[in-house]
Amino acid sequence: MDPKITEATQAFERFKAAFARNDFDKCNELLSQLKVLLTKLKSLPPLFEETPNAIHELTLARDIYEHAVVLSVKIEDLDAFERDFFQLKPYYTDARGRLPQSPQEYLILGLNLLRLLVQNRIAEFHTELELLSDVALENPCIKHAVELEQSFMEGAYNRVLSARQTVPHETYVYFMDLLANTVRDEIAGCSEKAYDSLSIKDAQQILLFSSDYELVEYIKKEHPEWEIENGFVFFQRAKESVPCKEIPSLQLINQTLSYARELERIV
Repeated sequence: MDPKITEATQAFERFKAAFARNDFDKCNELLSQLKVLLTKLKSLPPLFEETPNAIHELTLARDIYEHAVVLSVKIEDLDAFERDFFQLKPYYTDARGRLPQSPQEYLILGLNLLRLLVQNRIAEFHTELELLSDVALENPCIKHAVELEQSFMEGAYNRVLSARQTVPHETYVYFMDLLANTVRDEIAGCSEKAYDSLSIKDAQQILLFSSDYELVEYIKKEHPEWEIENGFVFFQRAKESVPCKEIPSLQLINQTLSYARELERIV
């Protein structure tokens, strides 16, 4: 076997051993080494050169990047997820005709859809969705993300939050927790525009918290400008503290009339 493949395979085995014992610092260290080793294999994207070991190299690289994506979820690093996913994606598209399908493909694609939903990148969510086959769209991992997006767009936030209990894989839980925060931010933005104040009980129900304590902690962290007093959450006071500029209506009327007179002269 090619020494470069042997070296990469051995490093990957060490990576998987570290991953199994949740030694994520060691995983990151080994992953950096693996990515350097992969640059020495010419059969990989973007070159895709025909070499005697091309299939072996492509399969190994795909496995490494799939593990990298899952690692990014484990360490809760969205930037690493996006970076590793885009390095992995050519193995699902450009190399599709050369490799058997990975058993992890739909899991990874579903995770990416969830990431886009969490980041409120809805246009990109639908772009990725349009690239999937009918078979992929029927996969539970993909269907889960699609149903979440539909519930999110309909404002059915209870369905979004309850979907955490039916995730198709444990790695989805991280994104579901982030999505819960996105949902609450949407509700919070609507609430402060619609109400001057709400009772703590009503605010707790609207923001989908199970206790007063969770609500108070959320306000402290995310909306310190809100005030809690006498059992109520006040939104309006934060608005009133922002100075408003008066609209010079008389000046605008005079300017508009002046423009009208000038137009009459031109005509």
